Amino acid sequence: MTIQDRTALATGRDNVILTGAAGFIGSNLAASLAKKFNVIAIDNFITGDEKNIDQLLQLPNFVFIRHDINEPLNLDNYPELKKFQINVQGISKIFNLACPTAPKDHAKYALEIIGSNSSGVQNMLNLAVKYQSTFVHVSSQHIYGIPKDQNPIKEDYFGYTNPVGPRSAYDEGKRFSETIVSYYQRQFGLDTKIARVFTTYGPRMALNEGRSVPDFIVNAINNEDLIIYGDENTKNTFCYIDDIVDGLIKLASSSVNSPINLGHYEKYTLKSAAELIIKLTDSRSKIVYRNPEWYVASYNIPDITLAKETLGWFPLVGLEDGFERTIEFTKINLRLYLS
Repeated sequence: MTIQDRTALATGRDNVILTGAAGFIGSNLAASLAKKFNVIAIDNFITGDEKNIDQLLQLPNFVFIRHDINEPLNLDNYPELKKFQINVQGISKIFNLACPTAPKDHAKYALEIIGSNSSGVQNMLNLAVKYQSTFVHVSSQHIYGIPKDQNPIKEDYFGYTNPVGPRSAYDEGKRFSETIVSYYQRQFGLDTKIARVFTTYGPRMALNEGRSVPDFIVNAINNEDLIIYGDENTKNTFCYIDDIVDGLIKLASSSVNSPINLGHYEKYTLKSAAELIIKLTDSRSKIVYRNPEWYVASYNIPDITLAKETLGWFPLVGLEDGFERTIEFTKINLRLYLS
């Protein structure tokens, strides 16, 4: 493909920015966005990994910029973006996913988490103001903290979190980031969206970071114990990554400007999830129970009525199907993702 052909392909599409592009959700979202948009992918590789976007780097409508969003971003400084004609076409949408999320690394990256949820968010919002872009901020179920009862959580629950606990950089950071987004919406009239994403799993998920599904799968493949932080009655929901990506894309094109839950509505015991993974991997692993470590958050169940009614969105991938896809990817790429 000639330079002229590449430029022609790029100029026929809207431009979007995606931060946190080399992370789990970010890289899966990037692959979907690249089918329709010119994608300016941003990551600083603190926890994201280049292998997640290697295949996308060959696309003429995909440009990667290594950048820390805690520093202001001037798109004019990158000659590789000229083919997107940003000064003429602008930036249609900004998807903000930049934030270290690994549970075990909350303490290690606490300052980076605080930064990405404060100055980082504000820097990207300033870009949205400059280009009048739709701003999609990916928040978290953890802004709710401890649920008030056993019912699925609705968006009008303000949450119960510990502002000085060992997880507070992330949990309170995500809460504060929503505050910043909401003020930019009111003061600048920005079209902003806030997605509160619940437990998600699937291909490209980092291993050995304290998340149940990938840890279960790796241990089952190796015939090692599957550790449940809780007891036989501990429950959670599990949403496959393709469904979350679909929800984020639908949200970006919607008229919704209030926070919205994205997650699976069906709850399972962690025991049943672990048993299913043992079965699907034909493993000899055993299930053991332990008291939760400090980094293990409460397991929240989303009420997704708002997403169904306003976006026409609900998860389609069942647990067994999603686990099978994730197990297959993990088996093929296990050495790569453990390196």
